[in-house]
Amino acid sequence: MSKHAYVFPGQGSQFSGMGKNLYETNTLAKDLFEQANTILGFRISDIMFEGTDEQLKQTNVTQPAVFLHSVIAYKTLNDVKPDMVAGHSLGEFSALVANHTLSFEDALKLVSIRANAMQKACEINPSTMAAVLALADDKVEEICAVVQNETGEVVVAANYNCPGQLVISGSIKGIEIACERMKAAGAKRALVLPVGGAFHSPLMAPAKEELAAAIEATAFNSPLCPVYQNVVAKAVTDPAEIKENLIAQLTGAVCWTQSVQAMVADGATHFTEVGPGKVLQGLVQKIHKETVVDGVN
Repeated sequence: MSKHAYVFPGQGSQFSGMGKNLYETNTLAKDLFEQANTILGFRISDIMFEGTDEQLKQTNVTQPAVFLHSVIAYKTLNDVKPDMVAGHSLGEFSALVANHTLSFEDALKLVSIRANAMQKACEINPSTMAAVLALADDKVEEICAVVQNETGEVVVAANYNCPGQLVISGSIKGIEIACERMKAAGAKRALVLPVGGAFHSPLMAPAKEELAAAIEATAFNSPLCPVYQNVVAKAVTDPAEIKENLIAQLTGAVCWTQSVQAMVADGATHFTEVGPGKVLQGLVQKIHKETVVDGVN
């Protein structure tokens, strides 16, 4: 039987004006945005609708903004019954609201704690990420390991986005050295990204402790459908296991390619991306060309 998967984007999909149309045309959306403003203690909706790219780039704004756009867009859909859900990095929190594991309020609070904790971790360890294009995953992993062993700098594979697109994460020096080696090994590009830190690497360990405490203290319900989590790339339905994987995600890799492949293997033929941008639609198409892909924002 063919199955319908709903997927949710992560940091990087934000844009000025995001969610404004929802706020202006849907009373439920308006109520949820206002609720979010109260929970966060500042008017994030104003920054989302009118803010500059610079304001939207602050991690403590970006993460709740992308989460809110995705979840509110999802909640305004009628009678949606996903067979499975997944989210890219931050998007996993949106997915967990969609399958009823987390309430809107609890998820927003966790996203805010996560964003602030990651911001602090970035300040402790100046670090970055880089996109490596057209080099085999195992080759990228091998170069990361060699650079780490030789220099003592942190460099790891962080985001397996689609075949031929892998993001690495680590110290500024480690990433610079690794990028040179990737190009020498035949990568089409090895491009340092405009991000504030080494997400999904051991350098996020300080943030992980803070987030773990918050996740442990939050109620996770039995989900309506499986979530394919970033760190394990397989269907998960046990709330205790979901918590564990969500905590591990901060320092672990986003196995997006593997997650989409697992969803397809389990019967997904239609993927709908809910939230800002079209990044995941493009990635899903590259991972599995035969899939039907669309989006809601």
